[in-house]
Amino acid sequence: MIRIIKLLGALLLFIQLCAAQKLMYVSTSFHEPANEGLRFIYSRDGIHWDSIPGTWLKPTVGNQKVLRDPSITRTPDGTFHLVWTSSWKGDLGFGYAYSKDLIHWSKEQFISVMKNEPTTVNVWAPDIFYDNERGNFVVVWASCIPNRFKKGIEDEKNNHRLYYITTKDFKTISATKLLYDPGFSSIDATIVKRAKSDYVLVFKDNTRPNRNLKVAFAKSPTGPYSKASATFSENFVEGPTVEKIADNYIIYFDEYQKFSYGAVSTKDFIHFSNISRKVSVPKGHKHGTIFKAPASMIQNLIKVGNLNISQKTDSTSNNLSSIK
Repeated sequence: MIRIIKLLGALLLFIQLCAAQKLMYVSTSFHEPANEGLRFIYSRDGIHWDSIPGTWLKPTVGNQKVLRDPSITRTPDGTFHLVWTSSWKGDLGFGYAYSKDLIHWSKEQFISVMKNEPTTVNVWAPDIFYDNERGNFVVVWASCIPNRFKKGIEDEKNNHRLYYITTKDFKTISATKLLYDPGFSSIDATIVKRAKSDYVLVFKDNTRPNRNLKVAFAKSPTGPYSKASATFSENFVEGPTVEKIADNYIIYFDEYQKFSYGAVSTKDFIHFSNISRKVSVPKGHKHGTIFKAPASMIQNLIKVGNLNISQKTDSTSNNLSSIK
């Protein structure tokens, strides 16, 4: 009997460990006007999404102290690294913080990346990519430096190009370099690794009237990248994020004029199928990046989020009662 009990105990522990190791899809998010902080949504299949209650990191850095375009990657040691847009205009850098559990976050840092370009209008949508071959981070973002590039159709203060830095620890940071100049204003880039020496850059053509998504290819995450492809999306979309599900890459994007999300599926980033009608994303959530986290961690995140909301509700009720 004792032996059976021990076996059952070991089996239960094994099941719990397996459940803890099961991964779920998670995406960073924010709500307008982006001053409340970091939010999350989650999914079991990468197609149907639910909200995780609460906000998890209130922005404290930057001129406007907002948290827009949050982007996360997880390193092999289990740490989540987050970057975000900290101001619409006026900042020469972006926000950065890290966490082990998505609940408790490090002190926020402001990472100055355009200090050598003082006329820079903005630093938009930093996207963090972990290069597991070189053991460092690549952060790509869009900035506008007036009169730097051929004007084209856009105003000089809206003529963006894509820049990047590399770092191993966000303490020592490389010089800022131009990542990609497709010949037109471009923003909202994300790097996808398909295999060794095989990378895809998904980005937004920000010229009027396009405002749509394109791709380019390279043998290294820092380029050089190929000529931009034809568009694969409708106009007036932004904030692409990519997740591989089985043999397909799903590219989500924010349909900001429709206040909804769209998505396409592709195997090769050449042929695309629109699957927008198949996906579901809760209303109000704005674009971030998809990553994976242990199911046990997400369950705890939901539990803590619900508890925090309950405590706030009780506090508000008590305050109202005292007023009466």
